[in-house]
Order: sequence, then structure tokens, then C-alpha cells
Amino acid sequence: MKFILPFLLLSTLTVVGQKSSKETWESMFNGKDLTGWTPKIRYAVSGDNVKNTFRVVDGKLVVSYDEYNTFNEQFGHLFYNKKFSYYRIKLQYRFIGDQAKEGPGWAYRNSGIMIHGQSPETMGKDQDFPISIEVQLLGGNGKDKRTTCNLCTPGTNVEMKGKLFKPHCINSNSETYHGDQWVTAEVIVLGDSIVQHFANNKMVLSYEKPQIGGGNVSGQDIIYGSEGQLLTEGSISLQSESHPVEFKSIEILNLEGCMDPAASNYKTYYIKSKPSDCQFSKK
Repeated sequence: MKFILPFLLLSTLTVVGQKSSKETWESMFNGKDLTGWTPKIRYAVSGDNVKNTFRVVDGKLVVSYDEYNTFNEQFGHLFYNKKFSYYRIKLQYRFIGDQAKEGPGWAYRNSGIMIHGQSPETMGKDQDFPISIEVQLLGGNGKDKRTTCNLCTPGTNVEMKGKLFKPHCINSNSETYHGDQWVTAEVIVLGDSIVQHFANNKMVLSYEKPQIGGGNVSGQDIIYGSEGQLLTEGSISLQSESHPVEFKSIEILNLEGCMDPAASNYKTYYIKSKPSDCQFSKK
């Protein structure tokens, strides 16, 4: 996939004659267990995987509700145990089966990738959603148009075209994906500047300056950030919102690192410099 932003393309040409580095993607999911991930489900403490909501089945990370009698607004999130600032994340997802009993109508075939979020340990026991930016993943109902890789903003705002955007959600311009087909979602996140959403390798939404603000979060025990504070980094989590969903091929490419061409770990695709990461060969 080519980057859409001109300055990203130019970033790979900063050293004349320098061969482009091979992208080093990190697998976030080992296909065997939930190592590296922490669940936080509403009405439970961080780390409690209530009713085996998140599990691994046949090499896939699965969100399941077969042990629930009713959903009871037990919204959940599975947090990756590392924070990121400048990166690309991509995964494949698909919705399967029937929605949990008494799941809200809007949550039918609904999940999400939460980025620039708070950590699970900072969430209140009764908190429904982490303060974060949500890349909303939706499946079609078999007949109506229903886009995916949309934007929702629990406890946050963004800017679009230079203006503060305060509505809670906005649709992307993606296709509608009906049935149980696998869909590839990717997000490019550049600190507190630009975020872009991709569905099946097509850019479908772009916005800037993710920041603290807005509502749509309940059950907080502590205040996270201050109004208007730009989000430069944060947690990444996957949602459980009452409809069974499967994830696979979850990978991340860090775009922050050593940008000194003399270093052995220099990468041409880095966007944000982190001099402390640089490694130099001893002469």
C-alpha cells in the first residue's frame, strides 16, 4: 500500500541513493493464546476475562458471548500491552453468528479498533469505553448500505479540514461488506497530527489532531486528560460490543525510530525520530 500523504512519500527519499528499507512488521497476536493482551470488561476489574469473552480458536482471536445469558451492556476491550505513537496497524476481521441477547440495536455487527486510548488500569470498574479514538468496524445486514472503518470519538474530538469536529461518529466512504467475509482494516496514525483509515487497501477516511473532549463515556473514576489536550500516543484495543467477531493477521509497523543513516537500525520509512533507539557499530 502506498501512503497517501505527499510528505510521507518524500520521507523515504531523504538520503540520495539510499535503498528503501524493508518494512519490519511486528505480529501482535501469536495465534495460540492472549499473551501480550489485557481484557477490561465493564463491571469487572482490569485483567478479568469475564465469561471467556476473548479467546483463541483455530488460530483466530475471537470475541464470543456463548457464556452470556444477556449482554447487560458489558462492553469490553482487549488491550495490547504496548503503547504506540507513530505507526500503521492492520488486521483482518469478520462478523459471525448472532448478536448476544439484549445487545443494543446499534451494536449489530459492530466492533472497533481503539487507538490513542487510555490504559485498562486507568478505567473505572463500571466504565463502558476507554477514552480513545475508535476506528469503527461494521458489517452489512444483507441489504442496506453500511460503511466500515468509520470514526467514533468516546471522550475525544478530532479536526477535519481545519475545524473541530464534535459529532460522536462519522461514516467513511467505504464499501459495504455483507455476510461473514473477511475484511482488511488498516490505520495510519501519526502522533497528534494525522490519522487515516483504510478498508481493503482503500483510504476511506482522514482527519487530524485527535484530542481530549466530548462525551459518550460513562463510569469514569478518574479524569483522563484535559479538554483540548492533543493525543500524541496511547493504547490500542479491540472491542466487544455484543456481536461475535473474529480477528486474525494482527500486525503493527512502528514508524518511530532511529533516523540517523549512520546507524545500523536506521529505517527509511520512519516518520518520527527517536535518537535513543540508534545503534552504531563499534569500530
